[in-house]
Amino acid sequence: MDLLVGSVLLRPYVFAFLAAFLVAGARDLGLRRTLLFGALVWPIAWVAEFSSTRVGIPFGLYHYTGLTRGRELYIADVPLFDPLSFAFLAYAAFCLARRVLMGRSVPFGFKALLAGFLMMMLDVVIDPAAVRGARWFLGHIFYYPEGGVYFGVPLSNFAGWWLVGTVGVAAYGACETLVGPSRLGRVRAGIALYYAVLGFNLVVTAWIGEWGALAVGLVLHAVLAIALVAIARQTGGRGVLATGGVQRV
Repeated sequence: MDLLVGSVLLRPYVFAFLAAFLVAGARDLGLRRTLLFGALVWPIAWVAEFSSTRVGIPFGLYHYTGLTRGRELYIADVPLFDPLSFAFLAYAAFCLARRVLMGRSVPFGFKALLAGFLMMMLDVVIDPAAVRGARWFLGHIFYYPEGGVYFGVPLSNFAGWWLVGTVGVAAYGACETLVGPSRLGRVRAGIALYYAVLGFNLVVTAWIGEWGALAVGLVLHAVLAIALVAIARQTGGRGVLATGGVQRV
């Protein structure tokens, strides 16, 4: 329990995003479905983290330094907050994917694939800052022994994020009927969470003076935003993107 409290005190921003996920999800999916979403995504992410620190699949090989052991909770060699973060990241991406695809009848698997891609797009900003955690309050918690071509991050990491996001959302889609009837989707708060996470990491990137990573992140997300608006217009979701209205998604 002391280590769990330590995790909250050491990573308050992570648990603030987690609380936002629970509130937004409860209004969108219902509390039981939100808890189910987190209960499915978290272990999938943990297995991916555990595997990557040993055999490099799916994120590429990296190692946790263990410098915060005794201050926060670890499960094996993986800090609790790291796979736990995937729950709110995947949910936020899932909300944005559903909003973009409103008005188009597509298989749930396609929504999961788009959500996984959108979660991966968050990581093009998250990981370049995280691998430089010694320069901000994250701390030097992990490293890639062979570095990487994208601001010190290997491209395999992004493929892994896409895979984990897709599998996590798809697992939720396969299991959601277990907890009761569907609700009307209220995805506005989830989309706000997506851009809050993005904004937080852009600010950190600027704070540590990584101007190249900041510029690339801004350009990529500007292009992404233009593409999402174009898709939404084709699917009939243009008005909903602007207003955040409530529709079944």
